[in-house]
Amino acid sequence: MSYLRQMEAIIFCGIQATGKTTFFKEKFFKTHIRISLDQLNTRNKELKFIETCILTFHPFVIDNTNPSQEERAKYIAIAKANKFKVIGYYFQSKLTDALERNSLRFGKEKIPEIGIKGTYRRLNLPSVDEGFDELYYVTAENNTFTVKEWSNEI
Repeated sequence: MSYLRQMEAIIFCGIQATGKTTFFKEKFFKTHIRISLDQLNTRNKELKFIETCILTFHPFVIDNTNPSQEERAKYIAIAKANKFKVIGYYFQSKLTDALERNSLRFGKEKIPEIGIKGTYRRLNLPSVDEGFDELYYVTAENNTFTVKEWSNEI
C-alpha cells in the first residue's frame, strides 16, 4: 500500500516558546495536519482530530509541549495501534531563552511566565524506549532550525 510511507504521527516535545509551531509551519505545513490544544482547546476535540487522521491515513503533528513520558504515551499508543510511524522532535528547552522569546509575543500568543516555568519543571527528555521509531533534537538559532539525530548525550 502506497500510503504506508506517509502514515506518520509526529510528536513535538519542549517548553513553550521554543519554536515548535514555527518549525511545523516550515517543515510540515504542506504534508501534515497540525493538532494543537492551543487551537482546539479541549482534549475531546484533539482526540477527534487524531481519530480522523488515523481513519484517513493522514500524517499529523501533535504540536503541544508534551513534557512528560505520560503525556507522550497516549499519542504513541494510538499511533502504534494503528500502524503509524512515530517520530519525536525534542526542542532544546533553555528556560532563559524561552522566557526571552515569550517576552516578544503579544496577545494570546504570550504565555504567563509561571506557565512556562511549570512546564519546564515537568519536562523529561524523551527516549526511544517510549516507542518512538525516530527521535530528533532541534535547536533554533538566528531564526534557523538545526535538526540532529537523537543521542542521549544532550
